Amino acid sequence: MPEQPQIGSDEYALLQRIGAGDTAAFEAFYKNYYPRLFRFILRMTRQPEAVEELIQETLLVVWEKPQGFNHESKISTWVFGIAYHKTLKAMAKSARRNNDVDIDDLTESMGDPAANPANNWENEDWLNCALATLPPDQRAVIELTFYHGLSYQDVARILDCPENTVKTRMFHARRKLQVFADAQEK
Repeated sequence: MPEQPQIGSDEYALLQRIGAGDTAAFEAFYKNYYPRLFRFILRMTRQPEAVEELIQETLLVVWEKPQGFNHESKISTWVFGIAYHKTLKAMAKSARRNNDVDIDDLTESMGDPAANPANNWENEDWLNCALATLPPDQRAVIELTFYHGLSYQDVARILDCPENTVKTRMFHARRKLQVFADAQEK
């Protein structure tokens, strides 16, 4: 039985092996990225039922088009970029079906304890709720920076925007989170 590649294996070598059709390399790659993509996509979409399909679509691109990686960034930047764009498309489709929550309405109702008992939530629920108030582009910046430890430069590549745009989105996200925190204290 051939030796299974370990999660800590060099991703570049795994990607080359995937390009050659090595299913064991793809399995190792999949196992490495699945938990990271799960958290990222779930926090972006807030729709648990959509996460599995979006992970599959993202990793299918890796399997079918490993040559799409252009070596100008880290492999993780490339993979999260694929996931981000697939997630945005899914969210846009969902929004057209009127499943999205209006941020202004949510923020307004969160500030009114009679409308929503948010003041009784646990800390982790508070954070999830706070992140849900952010638009997808700002939520992505927070998620990729704080939860995945990516630099602004890598985040800019993933989101396909200038680094200064990432910084601006981070600034606005922090302000909105502060407003949300202040509303919770009332």
